[in-house]
Parts: sequence; C-alpha cells; structure tokens
Amino acid sequence: MIIVMSRSATDHDIEQVIKRLEQRGYGHHLSRGIERTVIGAIGAADAEKQALADNLQRLTGVERVVPILKPYKIVSRESHPRRSRVLFGSAEFGGTRVSVIAGPCTVESRAQLLATARAVGKAGAVALRGGAFKPRTSPYDFQGLGEEGLELLAEAREATGLPIVTEARDAAHVERVAEIADAVQIGARNMQNYELLRAAGQSGKPVLLKRNFSATVEEWLKAAEYVASSGTLDIVLCERGIRTFEPSMRNTLDLSAVYVAKRETYLPVIVDPSHATGDYRAVPSLSLAAIAAGADGLIVEVHPDPAKALCDGPQQLTPKRFARLMDELRAVAEAVGRTA
Repeated sequence: MIIVMSRSATDHDIEQVIKRLEQRGYGHHLSRGIERTVIGAIGAADAEKQALADNLQRLTGVERVVPILKPYKIVSRESHPRRSRVLFGSAEFGGTRVSVIAGPCTVESRAQLLATARAVGKAGAVALRGGAFKPRTSPYDFQGLGEEGLELLAEAREATGLPIVTEARDAAHVERVAEIADAVQIGARNMQNYELLRAAGQSGKPVLLKRNFSATVEEWLKAAEYVASSGTLDIVLCERGIRTFEPSMRNTLDLSAVYVAKRETYLPVIVDPSHATGDYRAVPSLSLAAIAAGADGLIVEVHPDPAKALCDGPQQLTPKRFARLMDELRAVAEAVGRTA
C-alpha cells in the first residue's frame, strides 16, 4: 500500500508514519517529489491491510492511504490520481506547455555544442541534450568525451541558460553526472540495469527514463518503479520506438504507449522521434503526431552539420529545420489545448 502525505506534512509527520510501519513489522520506501511525498509500505498481508490503513490514516500529515494492486505501486495512477509536474532545472514537464529538449546526439566539441545550444534555445527548446558518455553497439564507434563532455555541457548551460540532460551509462557515472546535469538520463539499453536505476533514484536529481526497444509498457513502468522506490518521484518517461518486424525505419514509434503510460501512471511522458525513426526526414511528422497523441514533450536531436556528426548523423535535424519544426509544433499544440 501507499501512504500519500499532505502538502503540509512535516519531516516529523513522515518520521511518525515510518515509525508506525516499523512497529508493525513492515519495511518502507520513501519517495519525495515536487508536489508530494509518498511512503510505500512493504510486507502488508492482505488480511492486515485494512487495519493498517485505518491506523495510518489517523496520523498527522497523512492525506490518504491507498491499497495498490498494480505491480508498479508507487508510480501507479492509483497512488496519485493527479498528474505530476517535473522540473529539469527551469524546464517543466507535465504542465500545459509541450516542452522540447533538443541538442546533438553526442557532445563532439565546444564549437559544435555551443552553436547547437544557442540555435535550439533561440528556436524555443526548454532544455539541452547531449551525450557525454555514449553506449554504442560497436566498441569501435565514438563513445563520447566523458568528463570533458560534461564540462562542455556545463559551459553551454552557463552561456544559454538552458538546463542540461545527459545520460549516465553506468552506476559509477551517476554521481558525477548528477553534479553537473539538471536531469539524469537512463538510456534505452540501460532501462533494466537495476543498479543504475537505483543509483539514479538516489542521486537527488530528476530522471529521464527511456523505454527499451524490446520492452513492454509494463516492464518500462516497473523500471520507473525501481527509480521511485529508490528515492525520487521526479521521473519523466520517454517513448523512443520499439523493434518490430517492420524494417522501413530504425524502430517503430509506439504512440499507443503514450496513451497507455499516461493512463497507468501520473508521470509525464515525452517522445524521442529521432531514435524512433533514424531518419531526419520522418522526425517532423512523428513529432507532430506525438503531440497530437498527448505527449508532454519531445527530445529531438539537432546538429549544426549532421553530415559530419560522429554519431547518428542521419537522424539529426539542422538548426534551421528544427526552428521550422518548433513553429509547426506550436500550431498542433494550440489545436489540442496546449502551448509550445
């Protein structure tokens, strides 16, 4: 079961709930979000749940106690029916605005990153993406600049004011990434790297969790549960395409997953049309479709010269094409009652 604390609950109130759980022989997971703190009770037998719920409901600061049947208990809509809003620095996800993260697939150089950051910020992006640690299929492909890439991202934020989002490839990277970035990204290949998920949840920073290209929506939400149970409710889900028998695109963008994830959880959901298609020509159309389908935002790859990109050049937009996409997005967002 989940104990949802009120907005006015104090640290003392939370400690009293945890103490009561421990007195009754139960473990707990404490998760703090921007809007709510929730406590997951571990070990409650079905016959005891109602008695425990009645007992906890009387404690100061407890808003409600919710029995959860879903396997992803903390991130389930049953635990928190109102949609959450998550901040990556100054960038908000889950509100009325469609928020767009943009930037190069990989940080390659100072000039490349700053040029891209300035261009996407001018066009209306709310945050900058860029890989410092890149997981690649081949060991011979460019793996990113590592620490130097993180420092360049920090410089780009200073120059443009854009919050930065970058991937932690390994649990050992999380602490350093969290020191620099405004949000820690978990890439598709690492969606079920449970030690990495736990480390990200404990980092003190919001988490952007991409769906693995072979994962079901339920498996994706269970991965989010790992992050939530480790300490943070500030999670943004990202649909980035799945593998199917259809070979015409790099992956198949599963827009139905946007609907299902938003039905099942209160977390914001964004879409990555760049990795979903692998083809810059398809990115604008699928970006517009994602917003029409209810996505809370996008993460789009942009490069000043995609033909010379060291990673995933064919799927990256030029700054000029990205600016045109942002104009198109505003029209679609307005049509569905949102802004961009």
